Amino acid sequence: MSDAIDRLYEAVLSRRGGDPAVSKTAKLFLAGRSKMAQKLGEEAIEVVIDAARGDRSAVISESADLLYQLIVLWAEMKITPDDIRREILRREQTQGIAEKLPKQAA
Repeated sequence: MSDAIDRLYEAVLSRRGGDPAVSKTAKLFLAGRSKMAQKLGEEAIEVVIDAARGDRSAVISESADLLYQLIVLWAEMKITPDDIRREILRREQTQGIAEKLPKQAA
């Protein structure tokens, strides 16, 4: 999956400054960070709703949409997949990979 995330990130970066009439990603860059964050929240809510309904295939589909929106926001904020990998590694060394750090430790 790491390779797919890297490819998606690079594809998103390549759309920055593109034609918003033909690229949804270019349109998001033009709309700005607030719109990107809103779209990310909408996708997260869709995952939650589909999970509560027990709709596995919808959760899979919406999760892919959620990752796309997250990566668009990363690109806007100049956050790379490697930045995230380093944070996961840091957390793994502190708490274990399957645990979320308490808010005060994060």
